[in-house]
Amino acid sequence: MPFDRSIKIAPSILSADFADFGREIRAIEAQGADWVHVDVMDGHFVPNLTFGPPAVKAFRRHVKTVMDVHLMIAPVDPYIDAYADAGADILTAHVEAGPHIHRTLQAIRAAGMKAGVALNPGTPAEAVAELLDLADLVCVMTVNPGFGGQKFLDMTAKVRRLREMIGDREIHIEIDGGVDPTTAPLVAAAGADVLVAGSAVFRGGSVDDPAPYGANIAAIRAAAQGA
Repeated sequence: MPFDRSIKIAPSILSADFADFGREIRAIEAQGADWVHVDVMDGHFVPNLTFGPPAVKAFRRHVKTVMDVHLMIAPVDPYIDAYADAGADILTAHVEAGPHIHRTLQAIRAAGMKAGVALNPGTPAEAVAELLDLADLVCVMTVNPGFGGQKFLDMTAKVRRLREMIGDREIHIEIDGGVDPTTAPLVAAAGADVLVAGSAVFRGGSVDDPAPYGANIAAIRAAAQGA
């Protein structure tokens, strides 16, 4: 997975048809998705339950691009090997999920995955200052995690600060929450390069009529690249 800072659109399958994940994944990739974003929630760290390792392993068979797995769970460490076995390319843990995030990122890399660290809206950029040499991605939450379809929270100052802190390190800045053609240019201009979008990608389309997915992905990408 060579590193580059071009804009990447990572549709969140939390907004897909749960009865047809395989075809949904293939449809968004065919329509221009760069990555496939999988939101894992435990009903404890966040107030929702989604996908365990067996589901993620089933998704993997259909993902031809990058499977970007975002763990909104606590604790993280007991599950790292299971998500590695499920085929995650990138595994992201929240800095707020436990007291030893440094160890968690080491373990993710040791299991053969790229390591991401996520920040809730109330957590400052400085919380990852001592983690950047262990991280391949920093995910900035622009909603409070737990549900799709929430209103975007403006975190552009945090993104700019992270961009300064990262310097020339090969670290992606990912935005998760409320991304659409209106908000994408704000975060792209601040330095983000991976944009997670759920409802804004899947709105208006279906596996039998996937063209709207492509139009939505293209609109978000064009808005971000025009920033």
